[in-house]
Amino acid sequence: MFDFQSLLVRRRSIRKFTEELLSPDEIRKIMEAALLSPTSKNKHSWEFIAVEENEMLSKLSVCKPGSASFIADAVLAVVGLGNPLVSDAWIEDASIAAINMQLQAEELGIGSCWVQVRNRNYSDTITAGEYISDLLDIPMPVEVLCVIAFGKKEKERTPADTENLLWEKLHIGKY
Repeated sequence: MFDFQSLLVRRRSIRKFTEELLSPDEIRKIMEAALLSPTSKNKHSWEFIAVEENEMLSKLSVCKPGSASFIADAVLAVVGLGNPLVSDAWIEDASIAAINMQLQAEELGIGSCWVQVRNRNYSDTITAGEYISDLLDIPMPVEVLCVIAFGKKEKERTPADTENLLWEKLHIGKY
């Protein structure tokens, strides 16, 4: 187990995974991290679809041609959803849950990578969210925010360098 600062430094986007499956306990912990996430006004506007089946992972990997292809090599993908009728903060709620899952995965030594779906396209006529909604039978008004791909890391990435943090982006008191 890492202290929180070390966990933040070590978590990097991983797009290359081994074929090793995750244990049921590892998957449970990742999903618990999502379900433990805070939500605006405690409305729990998020929902999740966990996908482990290879054929469906391959279909998800084309939701954004070219930039989501690594989902096909993951052993788990979690589709992050939100219901705008439950909360106007569904995007924030689902985003917090997604990063919680990624941090939990890192703590377990599991790699992950966020695939942005909301406001992205599958084709000139279909959004990535519409493609996934059709694929996974997601009812209206539930919307797709992202897909998080998970798997055992093919190789470790160099941790983030805290010497190169963008301190100029931090403003104290006012801009």
